[in-house]
Amino acid sequence: GNDIVLRKLSELQAGEKCCVVGTVFKSMQLQPSILQEISEEHNLVPQPPQPKYIQPSDELILEDELQRIKLEGAIDVQRLVTGKRLRWHPPCGFWPGLTACSAIGTILAVYGSEQDDGGFLVEDHCFADLPPPLPWNGPSSDRFVLLASGLGLGSVSGEALLSTQLLVDVVTGQLGAEGEQSCAAHIARVILAGNLLSQNTQSRDTINKAKYLTKKTQAASVEAVKMLDEILLQLCTSVPVDVMPGEFDPTNYTLPQQPLHRCMLPLASAYATLRLVTNPYQANLDGVRFLGTSGQNISDIFKYSSMDDYLEILEWTLLAGHISPTAPDTLGCYPFYKSDPFILTECPHVYFCGNAPHFQSKLLQGKEGQRVLLVTVPDFSATQTACLVNLRDLTCQPITFSGFGADSED
Repeated sequence: GNDIVLRKLSELQAGEKCCVVGTVFKSMQLQPSILQEISEEHNLVPQPPQPKYIQPSDELILEDELQRIKLEGAIDVQRLVTGKRLRWHPPCGFWPGLTACSAIGTILAVYGSEQDDGGFLVEDHCFADLPPPLPWNGPSSDRFVLLASGLGLGSVSGEALLSTQLLVDVVTGQLGAEGEQSCAAHIARVILAGNLLSQNTQSRDTINKAKYLTKKTQAASVEAVKMLDEILLQLCTSVPVDVMPGEFDPTNYTLPQQPLHRCMLPLASAYATLRLVTNPYQANLDGVRFLGTSGQNISDIFKYSSMDDYLEILEWTLLAGHISPTAPDTLGCYPFYKSDPFILTECPHVYFCGNAPHFQSKLLQGKEGQRVLLVTVPDFSATQTACLVNLRDLTCQPITFSGFGADSED
């Protein structure tokens, strides 16, 4: 309200109740650093990878344009993550030809007072909340979008490949009873959310080998890309397909990842129904706004926070107003100059992330009439599960393809 004083960190007075807005920074002792890469180069023992890099001694700090202050009190330190975005701007006197940078990231508003020891005692806090809603222009009849991620082509397991072919046959109407075929006929789009290739196709050992030892060897990703081209060829003959890159796919590492090059997919590229898109990806499908990633942003937050549920993390990024709050601190990101494309300015109707451990969905209702379907798309190579989103009423259901000999009873 208007009765709450809004202060900058340089204007704080001890004991005065006020509100401060700034960027979250989390001090973590276990956070990996450049020393790990140096250790690998010099054959030293690197820091062992861990599922989570949090510990009780972590501290939460709020910073603005001038200074920082430690946060204490009614705020969960382990739940939040560092959100630092590099913004480059001239001039810079440190090095000729370079530009200076400033940090932008997850914005947090805290209410409380400064203590005598220099810390800020938090009584309440809030994030940006949901962005303004978009008008709803969805279809009046059933139309579906199929979401799948983590096909994992090129892996040693043949079970995932069989399930992938079953998925293709169902979408193209070559498998299933009359009811399944009629449902497949209403699939308006297929979105493949990253990790089309398996991690096994990344031959990092060949980088350190001598050239004469790798001269006549073929990269493992070559056959996997050929297999991907044949699968996309079958899909593109009957339905539009949007292909997003992922962590293990042949494209750039930093977000936003650029589309796969068409020269790698000569068969499927002949069809106009193939769309090679970026990661993150946003599109309007029959009046419904889709926004999603291949999962790197969610899995990175999982490592550096106490949140264990991918759906909870997905909802938190939406309420925080930022798709990728940990980039570029712990997640590679391109330094944008004038604007940050990961800031949410409009509320999507469907918000998804790929390569999750299992399927989850939730319909989130906002205070201003926002309706957002949150979907965690499971890793297909591990779960053999995809998702069907109904554009008419924003319902979502999993669809599982268990091959012969599968251990699952589904």
